[in-house]
Amino acid sequence: MTPVGSINPLSAAQLGGIDAPMPKTAVAPAGLQQGAPSDGFGKVLDGLIATVDGKQATAQQLTRQVLLGDSGQLHQSVIAMQEASVAFSMMVEVRNKLVESYQELMRMQV
Repeated sequence: MTPVGSINPLSAAQLGGIDAPMPKTAVAPAGLQQGAPSDGFGKVLDGLIATVDGKQATAQQLTRQVLLGDSGQLHQSVIAMQEASVAFSMMVEVRNKLVESYQELMRMQV
């Protein structure tokens, strides 16, 4: 059963920038596209940030519609807010792991 809205989970392979085959039934998130390895890690991160920003904008728009009385679908607004919150939390954790990795590399003896 698919919840209301477009929820596209990211696998660990997609977060790491590894070109993993997408399952036939899954759709890549809007900000993350399967491209050539030459796209670079920066573009993958830009895509993830754009996806999080889009989710937050959608949640804000749905909440505004509910508050103004234009829409009576409170549940969609709550789902969108939670989805944006989870996406942001994931982005922060990815950032934390990248910072940890960089610090570990800087501590290595050459």
